[in-house]
Amino acid sequence: MSEQGSSTAQSGQTALRRTFGLREAITITAGTVIGVGLFTTGGNIVGQMGAGVIFATFIAMLISVYPALLYGEMGAALPYAGGTYRYASLGIGRPFGFLAGWNFIISLVSVTAGESLAFAYYFKTMFAAFGVELPVSDTVLACVVLVAFIITNVCGVQITGRLQNGFMFFFWGVAIIWFVTMIPNVALPNFVETPDFLSGMGVGGFIAAVAMIWWCFAGFETCCAMGEEIKYPHLNIPRALILSPFIIFAVNALFQWFLVGLVPPEGLAAVAESSAPYAEAMMTAGILGFPLLLLAAGIAFGGDFSTMNASLAVPPRYLFTMARDDSMPRVFAKLHPRFQTPYVAILTLGVITVLLVATGSLVYISNLSLFADLFYYVIGIAAAFGLRRKMPGLKRPFKVPGVMVGAPVSVVIYLVMMTQLVPEALITGVVWCILGLVMFGVCTKVYGKPEELDPALVATSEPPAAERAKMDREFRIWTIATVVAVVVAIALYALPMLL
Repeated sequence: MSEQGSSTAQSGQTALRRTFGLREAITITAGTVIGVGLFTTGGNIVGQMGAGVIFATFIAMLISVYPALLYGEMGAALPYAGGTYRYASLGIGRPFGFLAGWNFIISLVSVTAGESLAFAYYFKTMFAAFGVELPVSDTVLACVVLVAFIITNVCGVQITGRLQNGFMFFFWGVAIIWFVTMIPNVALPNFVETPDFLSGMGVGGFIAAVAMIWWCFAGFETCCAMGEEIKYPHLNIPRALILSPFIIFAVNALFQWFLVGLVPPEGLAAVAESSAPYAEAMMTAGILGFPLLLLAAGIAFGGDFSTMNASLAVPPRYLFTMARDDSMPRVFAKLHPRFQTPYVAILTLGVITVLLVATGSLVYISNLSLFADLFYYVIGIAAAFGLRRKMPGLKRPFKVPGVMVGAPVSVVIYLVMMTQLVPEALITGVVWCILGLVMFGVCTKVYGKPEELDPALVATSEPPAAERAKMDREFRIWTIATVVAVVVAIALYALPMLL
């Protein structure tokens, strides 16, 4: 089977095209993550913890690294569309695979809804930077950009990939410029002054803060969902997942550093409650005009757009795969005759996203997404454990050590974080799971049990020597840049202590 063809093991199935390389695997993964969490609820946690947020962010990274490696192992061995749905179906059974895919869908649909609202907040901030109040509701703005991204996602995966690269590099470019312009406004004493309210946080409050910061990391395995559209997945998927938690940490830590440095301790309470905490911080510090415009433009057209683009692209691949397996109505497995995209799945999830936007509640949306994230990661990590036991002979181009201990420990950590969710999110999440299982049961009864996947039929051809050398060079560049970014971020927090 050629590298450009589908790696699906079932004959006669519709096939996706292998188009993405390492760069797209990283930007789609990072783009899904770096956005609504960092610039909204993640920023609120800075308001609650001050400079202490770096500890919550570091812990969130640590508890993401090992699961990311597990996904690298599974993605390299089983490069299917649908990621966790496939892994769990093979490792611990189809009902668990369905629940994983079903929760992944609502998680990223929630992220997309939250991101579109965040875009509206920061888009209006661009005008507020010059004293102009835009007379358009947040919901209307959010829905307009949602429709635009739904159309581009239907129009082809290549367009999605090119837009993603453009949005991410625009975001990073603007972020660097903003960092440089903001350095003179950073007050280093803010990092050594502990807010009075921090001492009352307690263990439960700290775990809740870590859980919400971890939401800024959730999605670190996103490229696995597009396994049938990544070239040489046995190389590119593990490489992307080795780097993604550290890239996400560096971006989060750097933005948090500036947020702490701009806001005096007495102003943190306002940041903790703001819908646009970074804009709130700059306005609190009296920084308006071009610097505020630059920040808002970078977040809106870089961070928010990259997350919306990726989050609208990935969940339909799960729905498509589940329908192709007869776990969902077959209509969702239809591909567009011209663009070869799962357009029915894209349009359906787009409508659900618009309905979530209509709630207008970013707190509810974020907690619903966090429930779904934690739940499907618990299943995904358990799937890695199950695959090792059920398929010890499976060809694993990338293998993670200590799975029999590391996977159960990771599951326990994620279950502990679930205990800190608000009741409304838990109730909605449980209802969503029940609804999904009913649909799964109906489809299984109507269509019957599908043909079992044979992982031995997965094709992962090796790249030619010249292309392999180019891929290795690209990976080294990404690795060096990531290491530098992480070191700089940690050093910035240590600097005020040394001075």
